[in-house]
Amino acid sequence: MTNPLHFRSSLVLSAGLFLAVLIMVACNEANNGTKQAPDVTQQAVQTTQSVFVVFDGPWAFAPDPKDANSVLALAPKTKSHRDLFVQTWEKTLAPGVYDLSLPVRSGPAAAVVDPNILQAKIEPQSVQHILDQKLERYAIRLPKPDAYVAALHYRSRAGSAYPPDASTEKDYVTSVSLRYSVTTLNGFSLAGSPDSGAFNPLLLQVETPTINFSMDPAHEPDPADKCHTHERESFSTLTKFLHITLFVDFPNDPGTCHDKDPQNPRAVKAEIATRLLSASVFGSVGSLRSHLLAALYFFGVHVHDCAAPIIVAGG
Repeated sequence: MTNPLHFRSSLVLSAGLFLAVLIMVACNEANNGTKQAPDVTQQAVQTTQSVFVVFDGPWAFAPDPKDANSVLALAPKTKSHRDLFVQTWEKTLAPGVYDLSLPVRSGPAAAVVDPNILQAKIEPQSVQHILDQKLERYAIRLPKPDAYVAALHYRSRAGSAYPPDASTEKDYVTSVSLRYSVTTLNGFSLAGSPDSGAFNPLLLQVETPTINFSMDPAHEPDPADKCHTHERESFSTLTKFLHITLFVDFPNDPGTCHDKDPQNPRAVKAEIATRLLSASVFGSVGSLRSHLLAALYFFGVHVHDCAAPIIVAGG
């Protein structure tokens, strides 16, 4: 015959064991739940990447007058620079208006400007005038970036008076990156309307998260030129193109450089004489260097010679 006390004790023990098992299961499930949250957060962080759209050459950036969420990269078409290319020299672009499309973005498009970027007021009507100048300019429309950051710097002075005051001297940005936060590296494409001919949209392969738009100098630098003639001329062309009054100077250049500076109206005759002399030099001892430059260019090597400041609309 079963002892009632023993029977009740067994029931209590069984009930206690069952309750303990339930508590352990509940705790395990709770622990599993708390472990999943960091995994999801970590996955979200891993899928957000920074992509940099880099511009080399005589570029300026201004808001799109017809779209507050877009900016325009603007550059004049000049004989002192080669044709614009994207990613590699094989993908050259004719003058026209192009649109760069990005995949899904994350984060605010704050368009923060690096303090070493030269800023100037660019009127919306000037931007529209540039867009209407067919065959004379390149325009790349992009979403407003997270930030404008420096890719390259060069020491110079810039201001609205000629020559710019020494107080304006700093390491101005000469090559700029527009930074975007995206969720994938797939989905970058370039479409557009060249001013002449047709253009097939490009799907851009982004592996090193960088897209390059480059306009290399048409000629290698003359080692006899101590005045940054190319930079002065390029900057002068850019400011006239934008209908703004700005000048650039280089603190280590000889003072005599002002006498033949293409930015200086009194130096026009000296500039013409300098060009004739340069043509003579390149036609003789510089011919070998010119052939070397051409070889480097056609093998896809960037010259990256221009040290004139990039301009971003502001102020």
